[in-house]
Amino acid sequence: MSLDIALLLAQDGITNGAIYALLALALVLAFSVTRVIFIPQGEFVAYGALTLAALQAGRLPGTAILLVIAGAMVAAAELITAARKRRWHRVAPMLAWNVGYPIVLLGLLKFVSMQGWPMVAQILLTLAIIVPLGPMVYRLAYQPLAEASVLMLLIVSVAVHVVMVGLGLLLFGAEGSRTPPFSDGTVVLGTLTASAQSLWVIACSLLLIVVFSILFDRTVYGKALRATAINRLGARLMGIPTEFAGKLSFFLCALIGAISGILIAPITTIYYDTGFLIGLKGFVAAIIGGLASYPIAALGALLVGLIESFSSFWASAYKEVIVFTLIIPVLLWRSLSFAGSEEEEAEE
Repeated sequence: MSLDIALLLAQDGITNGAIYALLALALVLAFSVTRVIFIPQGEFVAYGALTLAALQAGRLPGTAILLVIAGAMVAAAELITAARKRRWHRVAPMLAWNVGYPIVLLGLLKFVSMQGWPMVAQILLTLAIIVPLGPMVYRLAYQPLAEASVLMLLIVSVAVHVVMVGLGLLLFGAEGSRTPPFSDGTVVLGTLTASAQSLWVIACSLLLIVVFSILFDRTVYGKALRATAINRLGARLMGIPTEFAGKLSFFLCALIGAISGILIAPITTIYYDTGFLIGLKGFVAAIIGGLASYPIAALGALLVGLIESFSSFWASAYKEVIVFTLIIPVLLWRSLSFAGSEEEEAEE
C-alpha cells in the first residue's frame, strides 16, 4: 500500500467516522434520557436523504404524507389523554402543531415545486418534514412504555425499525437516490487531494458536535436533558417533565439523523434500507462509549470509520463483518470491568 492510497483511505475513514460520530451522539442521547436503544436512528438518515432527493427531482416526498398521518395519530392520542385527565388548555396548540402544521406543509409541497429552488431552501424544507417525526415516534411508541424495562423498550425499537423500513419502501420505492454535492471540486492539502464534499461533511459534523455541547452545558433545555439522564426520578421531583425531555431528545435524534442523511447523500447512493447499516455502525461507536460517554463514542466512531475504510481495501468482502466484530472485545472488556466493580463493592 502506497502513501497516497493510505491517505485516501484515511480521508474516507474520517469522513465516514464523522457521520458515525453524529449518530453515536444521537444514540447516547436517546439512551441516557429515555433508556431507549434507538435502533430506528438509521431510518431518519435514509428518510432525510431520500426526501431531499425527491424535492430536488420536483416530486412530492412521501414523508410529507407520513407526517400528516403521524400527526393525526398523535393528536388522537393526546385528545384521549386530555379527555381522561380533563386538561383542555393545551389542546389548541397541540392541534396546531400536530394537525395544522403537517397539512399546511403538505399543501405547500403539493402546489409548489421545489425543483428549481436553492439547495439551502430544499435542505431546510427537508428538515421541516423529517424532524417533527422524531417526537411523534416517541409519543406513539415509547411514551406509553416510559417506565418499562430496557428489554421491552428494545423490543419496541426493533418493531419501530421494521415498520419504518417498510414505510420507506412504500414511500420511496426500491430505487436508490443520490443528490448533487454541496460544492464541486477538490482541495489540495499537501500530498492529499480531498473532495470538497468530504470537507463539508467533516466541518458540519464538528460544528454540530460543538453546538450540541454548548446546548447541553449552557442552556436550560440542555441542563434539563442532562438532569434527566443522570437521575430520572430526581429530575421529575425537581419539576422537569420527563415526557418533555423524551420528546426533546427524539427531536434532536431526528435532527441529527436527517442532517447526516443530507450530508452523505452526495457521497453514496441511498436506498430505503441503507440507514440500517449506517445506524448500526453508529451503534458500535456508541457501545464503545458505553452508551454514556459522548467523547469516547466520538473517538469510537472515528475508529469504526478508519477500520471500515482500510478493511474495504484489504478484505472488501468482509469489511462489515470486521467492523461489527469490533463490538465483541468491547463488550467483553466492559463485562469484565463491571464484574470487577461488583466484587469490590461486595468486599466493602
